[in-house]
Amino acid sequence: MATQLNANSKYSEAEWTARQELAACYRIFAMFGWDELVFNHITVKVPDEEGAFLINPYGMHFGEITASSLIKIDIDGNKLDVDNPWHVNKAGFVQHSLFHRTLPDAHAIIHTHTTATVAVCSLEGGLQPVNFYACNFMGQLAYHDFEGVTVREEEGVRLVEHLGDKRILMLRNHGPVVMGKTLPDAFIKYWALQRACEHQMATMQMGQPITVSDEVIAVHQRDLYMASPPGGSGRVEFDAMVRKVDRIDKSWRD
Repeated sequence: MATQLNANSKYSEAEWTARQELAACYRIFAMFGWDELVFNHITVKVPDEEGAFLINPYGMHFGEITASSLIKIDIDGNKLDVDNPWHVNKAGFVQHSLFHRTLPDAHAIIHTHTTATVAVCSLEGGLQPVNFYACNFMGQLAYHDFEGVTVREEEGVRLVEHLGDKRILMLRNHGPVVMGKTLPDAFIKYWALQRACEHQMATMQMGQPITVSDEVIAVHQRDLYMASPPGGSGRVEFDAMVRKVDRIDKSWRD
């Protein structure tokens, strides 16, 4: 993603690039209608600052977020942007900081409440192998039973335990938590999961789905890399959506 340096010298080049990329991601989610009033979160680690990550201001709509309005907090939830007047949602901090703290490869984390993903998280059996995109995820999803709003730190032990070696956690009756080694990686995983859930919802409304066999799923997952564009997981797709957002409104870059 092409970035521009901020005139404000309080940000390093690495942090400003991360801020712009995250702000763009929020605008992309708003463009797709994956927002939820002022709730939900996308977070990324600050690349040149150990133990710090960026999160959205609580009370700001995804479609309003800019690079400079994002809040930098430490792993304990302390706000590092002392001049930022906005607050952080405790539910977002508890969950996201847990995974950022315990998983070195969880650079970016996405959690939203789209109708399709929450519906599948609330369905007995969860995501099922009934469409192309769902086949991407078979055997790669973890599930965690609903325990109420995620504000209690003691639930974290069970969240990490249930996640195991997976990097997508389907919170039953709640919604997915998608983690990526980069923000574009997390984005493309979320996009494909969203499409899988949308197709499952539509198919099950029509009748009995055709279930893909384990043997075909194995072949599908084996060969997926051959259909992947260059640039690393999600990079080309993310940049294409950034260009689309730019045609609507470039204020996220500020």
